[in-house]
Amino acid sequence: MDPAYKKAYLLYHVCVFLWGFTAVFGKVIDLTETMLVWYRMGITTLVLLFLPAVWKHLHALNRKTIFQLFGIGILVAMHWIAFYGSIKAANISVALTTLATTSIFVSIGEPLLFKRKFIWHELALGILVVPAMYLIFTFSGEYTKGIILGLISTVFATAFSLLNKKMIAKAHPLHITGIEIGSGFLVLTCVLPFYIHAHPDIALSPSGMDTIYLLIFAVVCTVLPFTLSLYSLRHISVFTASITLNLEPVYGIAMAIFFFHENKSLHPGFYVGTLIILAIVFLDPFIRRKFGQMRIPPYVPGE
Repeated sequence: MDPAYKKAYLLYHVCVFLWGFTAVFGKVIDLTETMLVWYRMGITTLVLLFLPAVWKHLHALNRKTIFQLFGIGILVAMHWIAFYGSIKAANISVALTTLATTSIFVSIGEPLLFKRKFIWHELALGILVVPAMYLIFTFSGEYTKGIILGLISTVFATAFSLLNKKMIAKAHPLHITGIEIGSGFLVLTCVLPFYIHAHPDIALSPSGMDTIYLLIFAVVCTVLPFTLSLYSLRHISVFTASITLNLEPVYGIAMAIFFFHENKSLHPGFYVGTLIILAIVFLDPFIRRKFGQMRIPPYVPGE
């Protein structure tokens, strides 16, 4: 095995493992989902501004591309708010299980957006998700709000991942990330006064420990894995990256069980539904290899 490929592959696994921690931070940080995302995007934007590669040659992008990235950044912010809202309303396991359906939503949405034919096995796998989600709803009635927010976050994740597939040919990944996260932060900053007025009792600033958690959250679990993933994608394919990323829900749910003992509060039927969804996610690349349908799916960045 090529040493550069091996190093890149291992680094990407490190990225996915670090992204698995984002759900844990969403649980432990005592801020509402909107404030949490505002701080995360703000700190990440500030850190990215110190990376010359982010703003170098940024002026070369045309205005249309910048506006498109600005709009996608709003979708990213809405996805994160719904995702962390799902964690707050339910728990990590519920949020990550619903998020694991993203690849299935992508397989249905991509043919519509890019006007190509549907692939039979993608439709079949998409249909199999329905009974799995039914099991999760049936045995997790008290988490209905969290499941609905998780599914909404999945819709937003599907939308921005498909749109980013179109944008990757127009701009450097660092430019895409910088503009999208920066625009999400800017829009949330404009909306924040209205949000605070509607929720006057919420905490506006993090506590001492939450401040430390936020810094780790933004730097170690956002900027660092993103930078490492860029290096990795120079040596591994997007297909390999997208399949490896499917481990994020596995890591996250394992952490939820380890740190918060969530397995004690969830019915076994929930995990049956979760295993079905994860099996579908991992079955997809197997079928592609078996039948030669190796179309590379859109790259969905980690949480």
